[in-house]
Amino acid sequence: MIVRDLENARSTDRLVTSHGWDSTRLLLAGDDMGFSFHITRIFENTSHVFEYKHHFECVYCVSGEGTIEELETGKVHEIRPGVMYALNLHDRHRLSARSEMVMACCFNPPVSGQEVHREDGSYAPAAEHA
Repeated sequence: MIVRDLENARSTDRLVTSHGWDSTRLLLAGDDMGFSFHITRIFENTSHVFEYKHHFECVYCVSGEGTIEELETGKVHEIRPGVMYALNLHDRHRLSARSEMVMACCFNPPVSGQEVHREDGSYAPAAEHA
């Protein structure tokens, strides 16, 4: 059984910080669960373009409000507590926060821990971090 405390994890290298967001990686590839699980904060009044070319991601909004825009179609979806989105087509998207958003995120394949977004908004393939 794996048990981890979010606040304790935030004081370790499981907390990855970048411009406008941070992510606490509670489950990683090394935990052998087949996915990784993160609590990510998107800071107020920030906007980010992501495209996970090598990963699938599912996100559940715990708190805060914002939008996600499908960049291929221009369609915009409201994000608020209780809303889930899944990037099942490696969708290029813009995530914008009106207030700080706390998101519970799962990645498949799992990340190893210290990945940050590359210039194109993606993470490197999992094999590069194995």
